[in-house]
Amino acid sequence: MVKPIELYTTAGCPYSEAAREDLEWRGVDFVEYDVEKDLEAWGRMLELTGGTRTVPVISEEGKPVQIGWMGRGCAV
Repeated sequence: MVKPIELYTTAGCPYSEAAREDLEWRGVDFVEYDVEKDLEAWGRMLELTGGTRTVPVISEEGKPVQIGWMGRGCAV
């Protein structure tokens, strides 16, 4: 079974919102984590990004981690 995509976001980040809307529009299964409210998710995101503190972060099994959306992101 394929693991759902993980989407790391923050409230108020327009790029996080755009990434979420794209995944929803395409009907992709994903789990969203607000890294400002979930410290465990914050730690996982930093591990995935090598310490980069930018959202959104998209983690999909078998693919490179995507930091930002369309080349843009919000600093956390």
